[in-house]
Amino acid sequence: MAAMTTRAVVPLAMVLLLAACGSDEPAPTPPQVVAPSSAPPAIAPTAALEPAAAVAAMSDADLAGQVLMPYAYGDGATTVDKLAAAGNQSIAGVDTPAEMVAKFHLGGLILVAFAPDDPTGATNPATNVDNPQQVRALTDGLQTAARQLPGGAPLLIGTDQEYGVVTRVRTGVTLLPAAMAFGAAGKPALTKAAWGAAGEELAAMGINLNFAPVADTLGPQGNAVIGSRAFGGDPATNAAQTRAAVQGLEGAGVTAALKHFPGHGHTTGDSHDDLPIVKQSADQWKKQDRPPFESGIDAGAGVVMSGHLDVESLDKGVAATFSHKIMTDVLRKDLGFKGVAITDAMNMAPAMKWPAGEAAVRALNAGNDMLLMPPDLTAARDGILAGLQDGSLKRARLTEAVTRILTLKKRQAAKPQPALTTLDSPAHHQAVSAADAASITLLRGACGGPLITGPVTVTASDGRETARATLVKALQEAGMTVQAAGGKIVHLVGYGDKTIDLSPDAAVTVIMDTPYLLTQAKSPALLATYSSSPLSLQALAAVIAGKAKAPGRSPVPVGKLPATAC
Repeated sequence: MAAMTTRAVVPLAMVLLLAACGSDEPAPTPPQVVAPSSAPPAIAPTAALEPAAAVAAMSDADLAGQVLMPYAYGDGATTVDKLAAAGNQSIAGVDTPAEMVAKFHLGGLILVAFAPDDPTGATNPATNVDNPQQVRALTDGLQTAARQLPGGAPLLIGTDQEYGVVTRVRTGVTLLPAAMAFGAAGKPALTKAAWGAAGEELAAMGINLNFAPVADTLGPQGNAVIGSRAFGGDPATNAAQTRAAVQGLEGAGVTAALKHFPGHGHTTGDSHDDLPIVKQSADQWKKQDRPPFESGIDAGAGVVMSGHLDVESLDKGVAATFSHKIMTDVLRKDLGFKGVAITDAMNMAPAMKWPAGEAAVRALNAGNDMLLMPPDLTAARDGILAGLQDGSLKRARLTEAVTRILTLKKRQAAKPQPALTTLDSPAHHQAVSAADAASITLLRGACGGPLITGPVTVTASDGRETARATLVKALQEAGMTVQAAGGKIVHLVGYGDKTIDLSPDAAVTVIMDTPYLLTQAKSPALLATYSSSPLSLQALAAVIAGKAKAPGRSPVPVGKLPATAC
């Protein structure tokens, strides 16, 4: 390991005191933060860092730690079971997440959850989220550990709460529909309100960085790993939706992270498995993929995530994560982004072609400020320290990265943390329900009035019993008669389903993901919700029962079907 530079440490309290000196104004009174118990709040609402002073006081180890955002095993900060402790030992040589923060002087940590039906599941071997109360206790404990570090800078605590197929916290929260539903609704004001509700709930749980929205524009061929995670295929619509989602999250005190720069929608490849090639011309990229990222940056997104993508017209043969042309020349100089650039997971195949330490230095030199989920935390940290020693990583580049990170933390720390009582509230349900109602899309069938009359039987493809039961209840509440068998069939299909999962006898077929499969369905009525969230299915029930119209328009082409039958 490289020798570590020893520097004087300026405590956070002293930095704050110095910042207040020379002012005739009294120090502001800290606003109250409601915690879920008698435990102290995760972040003092007026906690702030003077980034330049803090960076100047940091040792090499402090600097290296600030650019690392690993995952950890276990659902508690200081107490985990034996299996989780073994997992933490394997990636960091410690037992608990709090010990990981302390040992590596971490700048951030990502909360993850494995789910077999999640397209990002392969990179999430751990699960440390269960319910909001547990998540709040975990984040409180992590922030307590961070306050003990030199300078006391709070952690960036992130997660992938995209909603739809990529959702980490699924219980006790107001579930938004997938991004494609907002694209179908086409009403940015509703998008902003819904994502504002989401931001308040994330902030209440102690999550201050959301790896969303997905700003990718889908090409005509679609993309299975992105799919309904994107708003759609029209750059202008996507730009408006991205802006609104960013405004909602950032307005609620949660940093939005645009992904996957410079755009994952115009390739059928999956960057979890290999390096996808994007063959657009430079002009096509500017017209198709650039607008949502530009719009999100203009809206104030604090983070941009790099994609493990070979965008040939921008830097052929080099993954964007490791491309100085893309992460510095395009993102910084051309688009004017001044926030924190963070890599996509470094435990994905394209980033693991080099040892963890070398990959870390390459990503930083390209222009990334933070490294997400390095596969070997010790090796990544040691690689950064070795790079400082041998000159392959310039100190100015590392201090630039850490200054950006601390600037973001300073911006966040001034915002009070909501109480957990804000979660799953009637006001949030109302905001999200409005977007859901606007998204329901009828691609075939009579527009207006009940789509079917008489008794109804709801069926679903394998693994969708929860959605089926939710729709049964919603249809009953809408006044329809639902019976176990013998009624007119409403059949549900969703993410990953194929033609074999369709029902040839269905009077109504509903797709709860990308609408492409509807081209193979023979039902007289075809509907898309783009999501299986409870509020989406309630909105669907109102349309089937004739209580509401289906105002949505498919944001991607669906064979020869119209964008809407209405």
